[in-house]
Amino acid sequence: MHSWETFSDLLRNRSAVAGMVLIALVLLVAVAGPGLAPYDPLKPAPLERLQGSSERHWFGTDSLGRDIFSRVIYGTRISILIGLISVSISLVPGTFLGLMAGYFGGRIDSLIMRLMDMLLAFPAILLAIFITAILEPNLTNTMIAVGIVYIPHYARIVRSSVLSLKEQLFVQAIAHLGGSHARILARHILPNAMPPIIVYATLGMGTAVLQAAALGFLGLGAQPPQPEWGAMLSEGRQYIQIAPHVAAFPGAAILVLVLGFNLFGDGLRDALDPSLRMV
Repeated sequence: MHSWETFSDLLRNRSAVAGMVLIALVLLVAVAGPGLAPYDPLKPAPLERLQGSSERHWFGTDSLGRDIFSRVIYGTRISILIGLISVSISLVPGTFLGLMAGYFGGRIDSLIMRLMDMLLAFPAILLAIFITAILEPNLTNTMIAVGIVYIPHYARIVRSSVLSLKEQLFVQAIAHLGGSHARILARHILPNAMPPIIVYATLGMGTAVLQAAALGFLGLGAQPPQPEWGAMLSEGRQYIQIAPHVAAFPGAAILVLVLGFNLFGDGLRDALDPSLRMV
């Protein structure tokens, strides 16, 4: 019943519905990519370089004559993959560390949170640049770097929820009845701590796409000739005056995807937080 009420609240939220529509469109493009792209996204055509929008090339062509529409479509898969893998890298260890810190407290809590504070002391993009530069600039290492950067955020969110939940009477009763720590954490605390985790993971998808695009723009993310949106933006900046479409369409694609996740995440937060519901 609670799940149905949450879903109903989500559908009544216009921002959430708009976000779901945008995300659904992007996912559809990602799944149907090869069928929608009219050209090979990696094949150059020097005689057609830097052409504007036309019937043959809807989004125009880049500096090597490659069709931008096809490259944006194929880049959709890369961006979705970046979001999913980066968030997973952050979510799993971050949730585990947050559970350990919040539940056991004491020295374990102090050690884990001081480590998280050290990571949080660095600006996210600078830490991501540092990690990527050490590992070697490529798409895989970009996802790893973005994932590592946001582990402390999940750890702090989960720890906060656990600190509140472990003081609840039902948790204390289970502990007094002999429930093991593993059972209490897995069956009682973690399920009740999931709403804020789900919301932050949804918002984190958009953040991960932005961070990866920023690294790609700086040349530390996906490497040519991969059709990654950030790398396409980086290429397009040098032609911004004579061929603004080279940068405009990848930028618009980033905007649509990030906006979709942000709108959906905000609506999901409102639906999952009982204090924000209309009585």
